[in-house]
Amino acid sequence: MTGNRYRLLSWGFLKSYIVTMRPYLLFVSGAAGLVGLAFIDGPPLWRVALAFVPLFFSYGLGQALTDCFQTDTDAISAPYRPLVRGVVSKTQVFWVSLVGLTIVVLILAYLNLWILPLGFLAVIGLLTYTYFKRRWWGGPPWNAWIVAILPMMGRLVDSDYGLGELVRFGDLRTPAFCLSVIAIFAGYANFVVMGYFKDISADRETGYRTFPVVFGWRANAIYGDVTALVVAGLAAWVVALTGGGFLAWTFLAAGIALQLHAQVSVHRTRDEHAVGTPIANGVRALILFCLAIVLALKPGWFGFAGIFYVAFELVLRLRPERGQV
Repeated sequence: MTGNRYRLLSWGFLKSYIVTMRPYLLFVSGAAGLVGLAFIDGPPLWRVALAFVPLFFSYGLGQALTDCFQTDTDAISAPYRPLVRGVVSKTQVFWVSLVGLTIVVLILAYLNLWILPLGFLAVIGLLTYTYFKRRWWGGPPWNAWIVAILPMMGRLVDSDYGLGELVRFGDLRTPAFCLSVIAIFAGYANFVVMGYFKDISADRETGYRTFPVVFGWRANAIYGDVTALVVAGLAAWVVALTGGGFLAWTFLAAGIALQLHAQVSVHRTRDEHAVGTPIANGVRALILFCLAIVLALKPGWFGFAGIFYVAFELVLRLRPERGQV
């Protein structure tokens, strides 16, 4: 440790970086990427495994990268974060994240070179996110399109696929895929909108003109309602379109119930400190919606889907800061 700061190659830095990644949110990128992988017909197991690992970790690396640009508001709303406490530096976190994201993109590009431009685009999106977060019209859609790229990357793991096939409505599965991407876009936009509730005071103090800062709590809750309705409706459409069975509908129903609970909860309070559970339920719902689509396409993946979701709940429960969402 140098002064109050951990050296880059130290256990202290590793632990701090893991906290910065928000490990429980790795399951969001993992679920989104898994949707794309599920659309591949008979994918070889080694390709699925090789693609899933970088897709899974991509969220955490991206989260750490964007944290480097918003320590002003985090110092008020999340003082526990290592970057705010100064135990790791912005330079350290920035370069570890950028190198990590580069490795993620290169691994996926090894499977299909068409993933390379999407990966580059996503990194640019992450680097510019804070600019858009400061503006009420920019934060949710800007963050959401970056996450919506993940199922596209997963779909492109099929080496016979190119960017053109992602938007070609030549068969039943292709429109279902496009609807899935839009559902993930709406679902993650909902997560961003819900997350704003806990940061309203901090954002107002630091000059972030987020949607609730500009338009108020109720308007933001309605914004969340709209995105929730879109993701639930599109996920159900995809499950129906692909002939999903009992497992898919069960996961979908659980997601809808949790999403409904989250939306009702934020309408019933005006306390920034009381929104942790609704936000967590929104994350749960998004993961369940993704898994419902996955199981509609690949019911044989039920064992993995079950382990995946249980692991998410375990990691969420064990997060080092209980208020972290």
